[in-house]
Amino acid sequence: SDADAEALHVRMADEAVHIGPAPSSQSYIVIDKILDAIRKTGADAVHPGYGFLSENAAFAQALEKEGVAFIGPPVKAIQAMGDKITSKKIAAEAGVSTVPGHMDLIEDAEEAVKISASIGYPVMIKASAGGGGKGMRIAWNDAEAREGFQSSRNEAKNSFGDDRIFIEKFVDQPRHIEIQVLGDQHGTTLYLGERECSIQRRNQKVIEEAPSPFLDAET
Repeated sequence: SDADAEALHVRMADEAVHIGPAPSSQSYIVIDKILDAIRKTGADAVHPGYGFLSENAAFAQALEKEGVAFIGPPVKAIQAMGDKITSKKIAAEAGVSTVPGHMDLIEDAEEAVKISASIGYPVMIKASAGGGGKGMRIAWNDAEAREGFQSSRNEAKNSFGDDRIFIEKFVDQPRHIEIQVLGDQHGTTLYLGERECSIQRRNQKVIEEAPSPFLDAET
């Protein structure tokens, strides 16, 4: 986009395609603009990086239709896990313990305040789509819940083109531990051990450490 025209990675690339103005809502999250760049360059595979369309099922579907390989999860997996509301419901149905919260869509700020009060403060107001710490706010009272709902919604819409919001209990001083799972189209599946991701800034990981110093062998 215009914002990255002079960026180092663009200057060093063998080929760069202009896809629009600086706001991501007019460039990086517009599927048609990415498809246009694919056609212009004759690309036969797309690595989506992170953020923007990397967890967007409609984008993966559009690539499939175009006959272009998506270097990432299949459409069904993105649909199930890319949407936090859906993924929490799947986890609960599978008997996995989840953070308590309200898993249905929230219409407006006043409903958000009622739900937050019933869950009990502090709460985390979260965008259902996307990731990277975008569309997340902690609320410690009604006023913060009202304001947090509106700002989360706006940020989610601008970042992911999806303004659905949910609310869950905020866990103070948690550990954020991930286990990466890799699978291919031939049925091979392996896990890559765990990563300790608890050092964060604005709900965005800063350092990942593997293995986690927090987990013992038995756990």
